[in-house]
Amino acid sequence: MIVVIGAGPAGMMAAIRLGELGQEVILIEKNSSPGRKLLLSGKGRCNLTNACSLDLFLERFSHRAEFLRDAFKKFFNQDLMDFFQKSGLALKVERQQRVFPQTDRSASIVEVLEKELKKNKVELLYKTALKDILIRNGRIQGVLLTGDRAIQADKLILATGGVSFAFTGSSGEAFELVKKSGHHIVAFRPGLVPLVTKEHYPALLEGLTLENIRLKFTSGKKQIISEVGDLIFTKFGISGPLVLSLSGRIVDMLQDNKSVHLAIDLKPALSVEQLDARLLREFKLNAKKSLKNTLKTLLPLRLIDLFMEIAKIDPLKITCQITQKERKIILSLLKGLELNIARPLAIEEAMVTRGGVDLKDINPRTMESRLIKGLYFAGEMIDIDADTGGFNLQAAFSTGYLAGESAALSSYRLSAVSSQLKADS
Repeated sequence: MIVVIGAGPAGMMAAIRLGELGQEVILIEKNSSPGRKLLLSGKGRCNLTNACSLDLFLERFSHRAEFLRDAFKKFFNQDLMDFFQKSGLALKVERQQRVFPQTDRSASIVEVLEKELKKNKVELLYKTALKDILIRNGRIQGVLLTGDRAIQADKLILATGGVSFAFTGSSGEAFELVKKSGHHIVAFRPGLVPLVTKEHYPALLEGLTLENIRLKFTSGKKQIISEVGDLIFTKFGISGPLVLSLSGRIVDMLQDNKSVHLAIDLKPALSVEQLDARLLREFKLNAKKSLKNTLKTLLPLRLIDLFMEIAKIDPLKITCQITQKERKIILSLLKGLELNIARPLAIEEAMVTRGGVDLKDINPRTMESRLIKGLYFAGEMIDIDADTGGFNLQAAFSTGYLAGESAALSSYRLSAVSSQLKADS
């Protein structure tokens, strides 16, 4: 018997692979149904992977991405796409190589996984939580579940997720059991998380998206400059693709130095000189209009009044009356609208958990613990995290697949040794 704890993407894939290899497997989930967090991914559409090359894929992980190379060689993006397409689910590749089901429904992904679990005769046990891991002489002996139910097993795959989106069931209890067994747990930090600003004006712009802008974060001597992309104002600060992608590094900045300054370049395609020439041209063409009307060609309407308030210029002032000093202030704000970052949202609000079981304690070729024989890890439990775009889900599916296959092959070897010993006796 092989036990898998956690019916998320990693746990379900591990159980499916075990079933494919003929193992008797039980998948245990404390929720009443599988894939709770998976259903929320990609805003309910499920960005299940990314179609870019392996080397580019690894670049999107925050640290020690080489740990995943063996898992990706065993089961990578095309393998995952084939898995779903062979089960009858059509996929599509959108901008930035992100892969979605054509249904645009995360539920379609979960439905395929449930079908494959049933097809491979995986026993499912819902509304059941892990209470303890049974270990003797450095080897897995089984698990203790709620209701003091014990299940004997010589292989255990833990895929219980991180601690973000705790309402989906990822509340982190398994980490205490893992720590008790001698493993090191890297401190949890939020990843892919919106940021809270010290200024309150983002609340006035809640829901407004700034497109094709660039961000520059500064903390002491450290500086992070984003690619060109989008930002969304929230009631507490900022979010959107650019912010989420860099948020992990900003969290680290905040830990090292409590002060992080942000400058938003609203016109990154133009140099200061080019933008100044553009302003002069717009001012000349709209000399008799109010400054507010003139700036409509440069800024979203919702931003203009606040922009003028920060610049301390009357938005109703006639454009031909704008002084050179005022133009320079407008130019400076267009190239560097300023905010100060106070903190990230709580880790419970983050899309992924940074931290988890230390990679030094895991064999990357098998996902087996280096400390406890027969114990395997998969998915967000591992101290690996990546950018948005399907990278984190692929890591979960790949590590789950490798853990399941490794546990199955290890069982084959044990069975073969046991048979040989019986024949010799």
